Amino acid sequence: MRTSTVHEPGLGAHAAQESFVEETTQPNLLLRAMPAEAIAALEPHMERMEVSLLEVLADSGEPHEHVYFPETGVVSIVNKFEDGTEVEVGTIGNEGMSGLNVVLGADSIPGVTMMEVPGSAVRVPASVMKAVVDEHPEVLRLLHRYAQAFLLQVGQTAACNRAHEIYGRCARWMCMAHDRNGGASQFLLAQHVLAQMLGVRRAGVTVAAGALQKKGYIRYSRGKITILDRPGLESAACECYAIVKREYDRLLGA
Repeated sequence: MRTSTVHEPGLGAHAAQESFVEETTQPNLLLRAMPAEAIAALEPHMERMEVSLLEVLADSGEPHEHVYFPETGVVSIVNKFEDGTEVEVGTIGNEGMSGLNVVLGADSIPGVTMMEVPGSAVRVPASVMKAVVDEHPEVLRLLHRYAQAFLLQVGQTAACNRAHEIYGRCARWMCMAHDRNGGASQFLLAQHVLAQMLGVRRAGVTVAAGALQKKGYIRYSRGKITILDRPGLESAACECYAIVKREYDRLLGA
């Protein structure tokens, strides 16, 4: 398994307080929602990372040594089948954290946790996260609410992949990526990665993305997506986008 490169190593307590505790500037909603005493326990162990496209944060079946709180970019959990097929089962952005299984008492999961849209994240050792959760019941309650929202997302994605056409699913995924990338209008996403995320052939992605581009909602060129008309893109998304967003807002106050 490859590890990420530390962008800001060894942050001291004062630097960490400025970088991580200030709730008006911390883009990760879970970190922002944690009580100050929990952040004080976490901050000596926090590292801000720049994570590259398709970088593996935790491989299938391997113990999660760290949890990651994305600030920008999108983390994906991907299941791989014996025939080589890869399908995304869940995504994580600045609303959450990877390694939720650590909090729920499991060291590993069958899926691969990887960065599907490059960006920055705050990394914390899994052992430290476990200790803080044990010490602060309010953090456990917060993460239980996040777990409920994430499970809704996973279930809704499974239903969406069965019930809806590629066009609406593609728009849904782009809206989610836009939200989780700090609202940045442009982000990197290779066509084959989007096809993998949606569990379809690349030709299907070409047609769907082309239709969204023709309507003026996006520009998609050389693996780079630019959101041109967010309300239009949202109108093209299937109903699953709104269902999942409402649940995250209800449970986490996003």
